[in-house]
Amino acid sequence: MSVTWAVRQPHPVVRPLVTRYVGYAQDEVTLPVHRGLPSRHVTLVISLAGPVRMAGRSLRALVGGLHTSAVLIRQDRSQAGLQLELDPLGVRTLLGVTAAELGGEVHDLAEFGLGSLPDRLRELPTWGERFALLDEVLAARAVEPVAPPPELGEAWRRMRGADGRVRVTDLAGEVGWSRRHLGERFRAELGLAPKQAARVLRFERAGRLLRQGHADLAALAVECGYYDQAHLTNEWRALAGCTPGTWIAEELPFLQDDQVAAGQDSRA
Repeated sequence: MSVTWAVRQPHPVVRPLVTRYVGYAQDEVTLPVHRGLPSRHVTLVISLAGPVRMAGRSLRALVGGLHTSAVLIRQDRSQAGLQLELDPLGVRTLLGVTAAELGGEVHDLAEFGLGSLPDRLRELPTWGERFALLDEVLAARAVEPVAPPPELGEAWRRMRGADGRVRVTDLAGEVGWSRRHLGERFRAELGLAPKQAARVLRFERAGRLLRQGHADLAALAVECGYYDQAHLTNEWRALAGCTPGTWIAEELPFLQDDQVAAGQDSRA
């Protein structure tokens, strides 16, 4: 399989709202179905080739809210596109809705006034030009950011920084809210309860370490905050729909690109 990646951090104006842009082009893809795993990001995908096909739907560009189960995506032999990793607390500014309003569903990007963006991106010949267009379009929406309460922003920052390995009671105390109030505000803005968000973050960390070659699942489980390897395996079955071993065999060969795994910036 031939794979080309291009990774870019957004313009500084956009960066608080979008972690990075990832461009991809793949030929001779042999894996028929890709598992879109839960993560800390609201995901925006724009295809530069055929539509993205999942669960009876085909979309040229889509937005997926935070979720706690894998999204199964059918893959063509050749595919190309862009994936944007949106901070869920920035979605209100960029799309005019909260991450909670997106829910765990997949939405057509056209619903948010960006229906012409896929065609504009397809007309550009290089990743650099495509990233520049994304900067232009998203920066225009970031002029008047809609910020959540600072306590919620700090709680989400702390939870992300700890990869979910933090007690919700302690987190609430740190920001000066009750545990109940923190839970209500979390669900209202992100669409997940704090414990669900922490669960996703631990799972995401485990996936990141697996990509980096950590093969000792028992040690990995402890490092990511699980009770033991059995707990890790059960969480992967629930969140990914398969065991870590199955995911390693099916998906990992297609996700080994060093820049993407490490989040490095490519100026391609």
